[in-house]
Amino acid sequence: MDSLRMIENWPVPTAAAAVVAQADGSGAAEDGKTSRGAARPVVAGSHGPADHRFPLASVTKPLTAYATLIAVEEGAVELDEPAGPAGSTVRHLLAHTSGLAFDEDRPMAEPGTRRLYSNAGFEALGDHLAKVTEIPFPQYLHEAVLEPLGMTSTELPGSPAKDALSTVGDLTRFAAELLSPRLLSPQTLRDATTVAFPGLRGVLPGYGGQSPNDWGLGFEIRDGKSPHWTGASSSPRTFGHFGQSGTFLWVDPEADAACVALTDRDFGQWAVEAWPQFTDAVLAELRERRAG
Repeated sequence: MDSLRMIENWPVPTAAAAVVAQADGSGAAEDGKTSRGAARPVVAGSHGPADHRFPLASVTKPLTAYATLIAVEEGAVELDEPAGPAGSTVRHLLAHTSGLAFDEDRPMAEPGTRRLYSNAGFEALGDHLAKVTEIPFPQYLHEAVLEPLGMTSTELPGSPAKDALSTVGDLTRFAAELLSPRLLSPQTLRDATTVAFPGLRGVLPGYGGQSPNDWGLGFEIRDGKSPHWTGASSSPRTFGHFGQSGTFLWVDPEADAACVALTDRDFGQWAVEAWPQFTDAVLAELRERRAG
């Protein structure tokens, strides 16, 4: 994909990007659900060193969320069981509504009343899963998500909120799973990428206050947010995450496509300017390919 060459102009030492898509773009159904055929999504294009390992920063969170959702389907945990501060549940922690501060195990609000983006909340989530499963969370993540998807270059040496290391090659496997889930039921993924606790205001890190600041369960949902790190042509149903290490992963169900971009320069104004243009170019090229 020619649009992926745009990363060559980013002011970063190293960058890699890839797009995963259904070849015919047939996945978006009229009812807003994604039809799942026998064919798996394929890598439509890749540019840059696919095997270079980058710190993911907060792109770690979707991996942690996916492992949690698998634990829910396995019956190891329940979304509405207590976890984190008093009155909070697993669902609150996943949706950044537990009330915990950004990087401190300190309640700042009553659960369910504000969207407070919280690394501490995801660390509490990892601790909770480790306690109820009696498996250290990095091991659970490996057994539940990384190993089944063949993500052999991905590891979690620290916080389940922000410390994973991975490659574009590995994350294309995760992106394909998000487009056409096999480790989870499609309904569970749809629920996780639907707004949880709708109507809550909050701050989207790097982009300021948003009202509403919509999130699902571990995934940020674009909806009508402005400004935003995805493109002007991204559908409101787009979900994913970006990281302060200069990384992102988005899935656009309307385009039936996902995109991963990893860099080794911290998020900043360069990303605010470059990422939306890049996303719009990727989506435009996909539309042209399918129309042709």
